[in-house]
Amino acid sequence: MLFGRKKPSVEYPILHADDHDFDTIIHQPGIAVVDFWAPWCGPCKMMEPILGEISLEWADRGVRVVKVNVDEAQELAASFEIRSIPTLVFFQDGEPLFEMVGLVSKPILQRELGEILDGNASSG
Repeated sequence: MLFGRKKPSVEYPILHADDHDFDTIIHQPGIAVVDFWAPWCGPCKMMEPILGEISLEWADRGVRVVKVNVDEAQELAASFEIRSIPTLVFFQDGEPLFEMVGLVSKPILQRELGEILDGNASSG
C-alpha cells in the first residue's frame, strides 16, 4: 500500500552563496545558473524542483546551480541590480552572460544551457 508514503527526497547538488563566498563559488570553470530568490516568494518555490533537476541532469556538462537568498545577501542582490525574483543570472567561467526574470520552465532552461554550451549564448 502506497498511501501516505512520501516520495524519497533527492539530494540536489545545489550550492548556496552569500555576500562573502559568492565570488569564490562563481569564479570556477564552467557554467553557473545563479538563482536570486527568497523563501517567501511563491514563484521562487516553484523554481526549486526545476533547478534541482537541472543541477542533477547537467552536472556532467559542467553546469552548477547556485542559490542566493536576496534577504540574506542584500549587497550581492544590489550589485546585480536584482529588482524582481526569481531572477536567474547565467555565468560562464565567472563572467555574467545574461539574466532571465520570473518563473522559467525546464525546457527553456535546457534550451538556454544548450545554446551556451554550443557557443551561441543569448545576449540579453
